Amino acid sequence: MNDVTELARPPRQRKPDWIRVKAPTSAGFAETKRLMREKNLATVCEEAACPNIGECWTKKHATVMILGDTCTRACAFCNVKTGMPRMVDPKEPQHVADVAVQMGLKHIVITSVDRDDLPDGGARQFVKVIEALRRDAPDTTIEILTPDFRNKHEAAIEMIVAARPDVFNHNLETVPRLYPTIRPGARYYASLRLLEQVKKLDPSIFTKSGIMLGLGEQRLEVHQVMDDMRSADIDFLTMGQYLQPTPKHAKVADFVTPQAFDAFASIARAKGFLMVASSPLTRSSYHAGDDFEQMRAAREAKLAKAAARS
Repeated sequence: MNDVTELARPPRQRKPDWIRVKAPTSAGFAETKRLMREKNLATVCEEAACPNIGECWTKKHATVMILGDTCTRACAFCNVKTGMPRMVDPKEPQHVADVAVQMGLKHIVITSVDRDDLPDGGARQFVKVIEALRRDAPDTTIEILTPDFRNKHEAAIEMIVAARPDVFNHNLETVPRLYPTIRPGARYYASLRLLEQVKKLDPSIFTKSGIMLGLGEQRLEVHQVMDDMRSADIDFLTMGQYLQPTPKHAKVADFVTPQAFDAFASIARAKGFLMVASSPLTRSSYHAGDDFEQMRAAREAKLAKAAARS
């Protein structure tokens, strides 16, 4: 990735070897798919065409997508369908808890589509899911990946923070300059303020955010996003390669090399993030459980070090 505007590329570039994955065929994959269908749950793994679905589902790790499978927005990078969502399913929180119990999950990631049609943006459903998990799967740690709750986020965030998820994730997705074309329904600084508010309301909750590389961003713009995240006291940064899901979506401007991802990771760690995940195949919930344990250990070590100095 260069600091100059990239030249126009063919509509669908050939993927380099480092971004290719095998098609899912395992028994574990089939069992996870069966369970999600049985409980009438959507997953971002399927809806967003995640390249890691085979590995994650084989290990019985899935990111559950609540509030249906239809989004009220149409972001240029996202493969989730857009339209008028169905009614909120009152049984959904219990179904999510059932899946956590049946799969024996140590860590679960809950995300959702944007629901601008709902007065609270879907915040209450997040709360109900967290409550069901705390009741039925008390040993499962909970990570949520929320939308921005546009025009209603203060009350929505207060509600969710009070339910005390272990990790609150909200992705910035890209650099501010690209928002008008890549994420037109959102506002970069509003997303930053959302995560900053979470930390102010409850500093014990880990905050997390991610961006995609390969959309035409410049190196120094990525550095600035890191600085903005640290100013908002975000603990965990994820960076992964953007992949064009269909010809209708934003084109890939560049396939960023694994070495470049490693270099960004080194810079991010130097800026003070507790945890950094950076590789072409990194996604928000990829290896989320293992990363959570590492982040928790990093915080404990940091606190112990600070106590030793005092």
